[in-house]
Amino acid sequence: MINLKDQVGKRAVDFIEDGMIVGLGTGSTVYYLVEALAEKIKEEGISIQCVTTSIRTKEHAESLGIKISDLDEVPYIDLTIDGADEVDPDFNGIKGGGAAHLYEKIVASNSKRNIWIVDESKMVDQLGAFPLPVEVVKYGSGKLFNKLEKEGLNPSWRLDDEGNKLLTDDNNYVIDLNLGTITNIGPLASKLNAYTGIIEHGLFIGITDMVIVGYLDGPKVLTID
Repeated sequence: MINLKDQVGKRAVDFIEDGMIVGLGTGSTVYYLVEALAEKIKEEGISIQCVTTSIRTKEHAESLGIKISDLDEVPYIDLTIDGADEVDPDFNGIKGGGAAHLYEKIVASNSKRNIWIVDESKMVDQLGAFPLPVEVVKYGSGKLFNKLEKEGLNPSWRLDDEGNKLLTDDNNYVIDLNLGTITNIGPLASKLNAYTGIIEHGLFIGITDMVIVGYLDGPKVLTID
């Protein structure tokens, strides 16, 4: 069976060049990117520096000998490659299925260029079927949950494998908004930004202009005209 995630991970490293500072995202697709990048470094002898968006990506990359730096230690990021949970025709996306969207957005916003790598199931006509995550501070999070519920945003707590409220790398909670469809991406993002207690939401708007999509007949590099 063709592994579409492995396929796009290997295609994405073609855009990484010697001397670059590269942002590495988080998630199951990025796992294969990191594996492919380690192989590229070994085979081609290139020298790169990386910044990661989660502890698990950092540990994975370092285990393969990839040099990792703190975001504040690098002058800039040339390119960040990350996955996405949904991508619409305008390359807006929902991210945060791995509860790393805060760090992912920070790294993406400090990158000269962003590429998303996904399999074809992540390409949608309209965002919203995938729950929209919001990272929230613990203090007063129950009150915030109630406000989101009253607004009709259908919130649910993100839980870990033990049934406890999941903690992000920054030790915050995640509330998922089960919206079904999102017809007002910009206004919704502004609305969520205005809530006290929400640190970051998973709507990524106008951040990337390239998506590498895995199809059964091979990966395709899509760009916005």
